[in-house]
Formats: sequence, C-alpha cells, structure tokens
Amino acid sequence: MAVPKRKTSKSAKHARRTHKKLSSSSVSYDSILGEYKRSHYISPDGYYKGRKVIG
Repeated sequence: MAVPKRKTSKSAKHARRTHKKLSSSSVSYDSILGEYKRSHYISPDGYYKGRKVIG
C-alpha cells in the first residue's frame, strides 16, 4: 500500500487546489428588455440576440 513519506503542507495543499473555485456567471445588458441577463440564454419573452426565437 502506498503511504506518503511526509505530511503535505497547507501551502502545497492550497496551491494544488487553486483552480477549484467557482467563477461568476457572465452577465450582459439586453437592450430589448432593458435589463441584465445571463449570456447565451433565452429571455423569458423568447428573445435571443435581438430576435424572437420562441413563440
């Protein structure tokens, strides 16, 4: 069975986990609705990139 030879220090442990974090979602301003929305999502009215795609 493999056993570590030394204890992993806190700095080494944290350095290994630096990429494991949540990123904020991208938000853009929708000029048609006049409010902010998440990028690459259809608005509740069915608009995407200024065009009506649903309904």
